[in-house]
Amino acid sequence: MEAFYYLVFGALSAVVLGIELSKTTKDRINTSPAFNSFKNNYLVVYSLMMAGDWLQGPYVYFLYTTYGFGKGDIGQLFIAGFGSSMLFGTIVGSLADKQGRRRACVTYCITYILSCITKHSPQYRILMIGRILGGIATSLLFSSFESWLVAEHNKRGFEQQWLSLTFSKAIFLGNGLVAILSGLFGNLLVDTFQLGPVAPFDAAACFLAIGMAIIMSSWSENYGDPSENKDLLAQFRGAAVAIASDEKIALLGAIQSLFEGSMYTFVFLWTPALSPNDEEIPHGFIFATFMLASMLGSSLASRLMARSSPRVESYMQIVFVVSSASLLLPIVSSFLVPPPKEKAEGISFSSCLQILGFCTFEACVGIFWPSIMKMRSQYIPEEARSTIMNFFRIPLNIFVCIVLYNVNAFPITIMFGMCSIFLFVASILQRRLMMIADKTKTEERSMKERDTEAEPLNI
Repeated sequence: MEAFYYLVFGALSAVVLGIELSKTTKDRINTSPAFNSFKNNYLVVYSLMMAGDWLQGPYVYFLYTTYGFGKGDIGQLFIAGFGSSMLFGTIVGSLADKQGRRRACVTYCITYILSCITKHSPQYRILMIGRILGGIATSLLFSSFESWLVAEHNKRGFEQQWLSLTFSKAIFLGNGLVAILSGLFGNLLVDTFQLGPVAPFDAAACFLAIGMAIIMSSWSENYGDPSENKDLLAQFRGAAVAIASDEKIALLGAIQSLFEGSMYTFVFLWTPALSPNDEEIPHGFIFATFMLASMLGSSLASRLMARSSPRVESYMQIVFVVSSASLLLPIVSSFLVPPPKEKAEGISFSSCLQILGFCTFEACVGIFWPSIMKMRSQYIPEEARSTIMNFFRIPLNIFVCIVLYNVNAFPITIMFGMCSIFLFVASILQRRLMMIADKTKTEERSMKERDTEAEPLNI
């Protein structure tokens, strides 16, 4: 393997280790034993859930090819997954608010386990059902667990600042360390033990079952708004009204859709960008490197959120600008160093630049997740949290489906340029969000001062 890959991986490892070991008391939050127990329980469950998700990712496409399906059929299966998440996501989110978030988390485990079981069948219809189940499960994963956490954190009376600690640790472990270990474990099952491409899906089902057992034995139930007997249509209407009436929520949804849409597009683009002539590249090792960069970002986020300044709304503007610039590198490098027209033996200088840019983008992803979670906990009303969060995913899934359908219609530089523009727009919207949040706080402070002055003196 090229020495450059080892160099980047080693450098990122050293930086992550240095950041974690150099944290001072200013970078750490003093918490209570009760909170630590609650946090650790959630982190164990969240890590198991993410292990169940990460184990499947690298082998879905490969499994379909072993069953003899071509790119067109596989593309339709992927579109079915994202389409299912778009169509059913809002419904399951509303059911989570109405029927209980803990129950929704258990439903995620059952749905994803069933999706894993379908991978044993080479029949296209069965695999399509599995993709639909997987899309529903994805909606539950990215809404119900966070909604349960925020509600339970507040119900137990823990300090609001401690929530950011759980968010940053969850991303550090679930989207970083667990992703790397899942990739290595999947590789061990498929290549070393030669158990076949379906083995990671069986392992994922086992991790999901263990997580479900912990949820059922240690989690209490919480709801969005149990006092009001609302049907699903009323919940949809309430969520839509909340988004339309509060510009902060609308901006947050737009920012999330723009960033995540660019992120999922990047997932499809990085392989052809680094191997334009089908060069052999170490996909697993590069993926692990990206996840290490994400860990670096989440480690930085935990430092930033542990302090009162800078605020999340402020530093995220910079993060979006940096992420926008990082995805411009494939375009810039193609002009400075034209890619070879024939298959190259080693890694090109252009690919080296792109890997550095992609690692920078992944570090921004690591900062984005805990930061957007914190902003969602501040701005999204509790009674419709899961419903609104899945509303945010509708434009995201539409965008990803369009990209998947037209992935061969545009040059790769155009696709990266589009993502870069979206991220820059997100930075503008983030600035608008900060300005509105500051204005709201100023108005609330003025109202409190007027109320205090208007109170009669009790003599």
